[in-house]
Amino acid sequence: MPSWMSTAMTTEGGRDCSLRCDREPLSLYVHIPFCRSKCPYCAFYSVVPGEGELDAYLEGLEGEILLRRERIGTPVPLRSVYFGGGTPTILDARRWERLVEMMESAFSFRATTEVTVEANPESLTGSHIRLWRDWRVSRVSLGVQSLDDAELCLLRRPHDSRLARGALAALAASGLSFSADLIFNLPGQTLRDWHRTLREVLSFGMEHLSLYELMIERESAWGRCPPPGMASGYPFYRWAQWYLALRGFFQYEIASFALNRRWSRHNLAYWTRSPVLGVGPGAWGFLGGKRYRNAADLREYLRNIEKGKLPDVFSERLSPEESSREAAVLALRTAWGIPLRLFALRYGKEALRTVLASLETLPDSLFLRTKEQVALSPKGMRVANAIWERLV
Repeated sequence: MPSWMSTAMTTEGGRDCSLRCDREPLSLYVHIPFCRSKCPYCAFYSVVPGEGELDAYLEGLEGEILLRRERIGTPVPLRSVYFGGGTPTILDARRWERLVEMMESAFSFRATTEVTVEANPESLTGSHIRLWRDWRVSRVSLGVQSLDDAELCLLRRPHDSRLARGALAALAASGLSFSADLIFNLPGQTLRDWHRTLREVLSFGMEHLSLYELMIERESAWGRCPPPGMASGYPFYRWAQWYLALRGFFQYEIASFALNRRWSRHNLAYWTRSPVLGVGPGAWGFLGGKRYRNAADLREYLRNIEKGKLPDVFSERLSPEESSREAAVLALRTAWGIPLRLFALRYGKEALRTVLASLETLPDSLFLRTKEQVALSPKGMRVANAIWERLV
């Protein structure tokens, strides 16, 4: 039995004597920057791994974690962990065991720590599922995108609908909580197509969905040569809001829907400006009011680690006014919106007045207002970009 497995089975979370309760818990993001192929719409940092690069990455990641831990202090209690990419399932079970050992030795886990892993249908295996189930994984987020083969071909996904259905069925049978990522507003896509994918995905019994409109990022392959035939994503999004509410899903964030309060606490850390430690090439973090980004290049990242240097190449600390406006925008991504009293305590009454004044002339139908908070209505979420522009 791996040592982490016995630790996971015996540690009592918040009663672990190694935890320092005066430390604010962190959310941890681990970027695994490898894919079998690059999707044309993707602007996240990822590469097809060359010989020896998977193990070199793990070596570098361990070095970065040690450097970060020296700066932060130890032990570091974790509120949530998110393994994203890239394609985390490109690491086989042996490499995942090494990654898990790394996490267990560097951080303090609680019984309530939420652990999420992204997976892709073409590389998810039974070995992954068994290892995650025996460790601490709370949810697997599967990159389905569509269950229509023509749409998957257009997106140049490395899987077809058969593999996606097989991965969904395997996760449903595993007992793990799981989520699916879906993309809408594809060229030629109809509401009937969109309904078919949503209905079938839900039939597998997941408690969480993330829905993303196809956006053409300048840094992506399609940024240089976008596909023809794209229209407005508004009707697809509006229909999904109606349909998922009918199926009992609560829209807790612009792109996220959950059953039974099973929302992602890790994602909420971003929207509440909570501390996030980001590790790995291209990862972003937010610590002590400062946002940073690691080098989005594997070789540069590894060179820095070998020299004993942190691999971040960008950092910024916003002014108090910028921080308050950013906080308002991020809060309005969520169903809970801006908590008026807490916002005023954290950023000042004048900052709150400025934010509310910026929203005053917008139609009431875009908001849900109470004495305690201001949030976007479902209609407001459909035009959120235009509302946020008032605040930045």
